[in-house]
Amino acid sequence: MLVSERVGQFFFDSGSGEERLEFTEYGAGRHWVVLLPGQLMPRRMQQPLGRALAAEGLHVVTLDLLGHGRSDRPVDPLVYSVSAFADQVVALLDHLGAEQAVVGGTSLGANVSLEVAAAAPERVRGLIIEMPVLDHALQAGIVAFVPVMFAARYAPFTVNGLRLLTRPVPRGLVPFWAGVALDSMDQRAGSVAAILHGIIFGRVAPSSRDRRRITAPAMIVGHTADPIHPFADSRMLAEELPASEFIRAGNLLEWRFRPERLNRAAIDFSLRCWKTPARGRRSAT
Repeated sequence: MLVSERVGQFFFDSGSGEERLEFTEYGAGRHWVVLLPGQLMPRRMQQPLGRALAAEGLHVVTLDLLGHGRSDRPVDPLVYSVSAFADQVVALLDHLGAEQAVVGGTSLGANVSLEVAAAAPERVRGLIIEMPVLDHALQAGIVAFVPVMFAARYAPFTVNGLRLLTRPVPRGLVPFWAGVALDSMDQRAGSVAAILHGIIFGRVAPSSRDRRRITAPAMIVGHTADPIHPFADSRMLAEELPASEFIRAGNLLEWRFRPERLNRAAIDFSLRCWKTPARGRRSAT
């Protein structure tokens, strides 16, 4: 798929200073789609879907949230939260001059997309939600990420040492998803500890009450056999959002290694969002 690609940046006031955020644009036009990566993952993980959407005439932007990928990585936990990430997405839309966008993401990116729809409903044309982390993921999330936070804080050599091992590997010599995995391990202990602290002890997602007020059309993708992204959370969200459609993925890796079916669903959904006149959005407040 031959589509134009451009790397850009903008600056965001995090409350403790101006921070640089980096993004990639695919395609052109006024029909915007913003894609967000999973926790500690680079925006490059959304490159295949971004290219597929852009090949159908959509203008796609993938964003490295603060502390991720090539964006700045401050070590202050107070600048990290799902709400703060949502503010960064709105700031991105302002920077691009985009009045509205279909906003979507995976895992953390899914939660941030929901937060954008709850906090700034007038900016959201639609939602693409893959593997949200909601009520049923609490215990598994704590078990998975609290030890990482403590290791990054009190044994920083574990994170920094992994970075020293993985960073020299030429990304062009390994398969695409191996490169994404290597990029995800290219972390700094201070920022990892701060990110996880901010997310774990902050608001992880809009409340069920706020989610039920989201009127934007939503495509929700869930799968089984993953305690951090429980199938029950995806089904619950599909029941909460009044304009949702639910798609069951075959497994955790389907959209990564056999993406044709889910790419087609995301393309059709995004095109429908832009063909349908925008409806009035209710505020979550």
